[in-house]
Amino acid sequence: MSDTLTHPARTGGPERLTPRGTRAWRSRGGRVSFLMRPRTLVISLTLIALTLATLVVSVAVGDYEIPLSAVPAALMGYGERLDVFFVQGVRLPRALTAIGVGAALGIAGAVFQSLSRNVLGSPDIIGFTSGAATGAVAAILILGAGRVVVSLGAVAGGLITAGVVYLLAMKNGVQGYRLVLVGIGISAMLASVRDYLMTRAELTDALGAQIWMIGSLNGRGWSETAAVWIGLVVLAPVIFAVGQRLRFLELGEDTARGLGVNAQSTQIIALAAASALTGAAIAVAGPIGFVALAAPQLARRLTRTGGTTLVGAALMGAALLVLADLVAMRLLAPTQLPVGVVTAVIGGSYLIWLLYTEWRGGRA
Repeated sequence: MSDTLTHPARTGGPERLTPRGTRAWRSRGGRVSFLMRPRTLVISLTLIALTLATLVVSVAVGDYEIPLSAVPAALMGYGERLDVFFVQGVRLPRALTAIGVGAALGIAGAVFQSLSRNVLGSPDIIGFTSGAATGAVAAILILGAGRVVVSLGAVAGGLITAGVVYLLAMKNGVQGYRLVLVGIGISAMLASVRDYLMTRAELTDALGAQIWMIGSLNGRGWSETAAVWIGLVVLAPVIFAVGQRLRFLELGEDTARGLGVNAQSTQIIALAAASALTGAAIAVAGPIGFVALAAPQLARRLTRTGGTTLVGAALMGAALLVLADLVAMRLLAPTQLPVGVVTAVIGGSYLIWLLYTEWRGGRA
């Protein structure tokens, strides 16, 4: 199905029609063509610039200040020894981890909102974050595991939760409201499991797990950076590959089938990949709330698109989390807040506004 429409013009030749605000680009000979929305391109470039600017500021500020003019040299390993140490060894991996986790949560949130066709269909609302967090907490408290096993526990917990929610929500296909309601119920059950594990754990282990449950990027190094970016490199292409089919599914399963989309296989692939991506992000940073909820909606509103915006959600998630982490580092300096506290305040305010606008629009 072509993205452009043709009709005979008065001159007898075909006239190309493209969606409003979209431009068609075609190579010589017409072998390569695609549609591009200038507004989407401008917003994407702006988000990239904002993320990079925040990254530079993040590696420069702190108890040990580094002049912005010295940051490029320190990034390349030149300049003062302390500059290089703090930039390359402490602050850069933390900032890159924030960008990777934010992008992963943004993509996962866009997938869940697309599958549920609901603005509240994000992993932290419908239980997938709780599943990954429960798997990680079980690895911490029961197995006394290190970071590798905790990461595997988070991914496994997210995938198991995704499978349970999908099976319970499936009845003549997966309806969005059932997915959300089942996910909320599973999330409440998993929260009780985590609370029980906390009561049975040693005090020091319980305190460590509780700090992890808030969501934090403090002390994150290159191993965490590598873990989340490997997850993105492996799983994001899988999600992007089914991105067009997700847009068709937003029109309804019957319409999607009429367009040749295998609804069930698309749902399973997207759900599994997004759940694993959520688990990878949570394994690194803990259950950081509201980024997956807000990033896809903010990207959609800024670009004024009506469907899934995977790239926009990834860029928005990265920008939101790296900004939130900068606030967490410097708001009460020298005390560093967990970034989950900042995202909870911002995200909670956004959720209230979102519910209000949905109510005003008669959709809630």
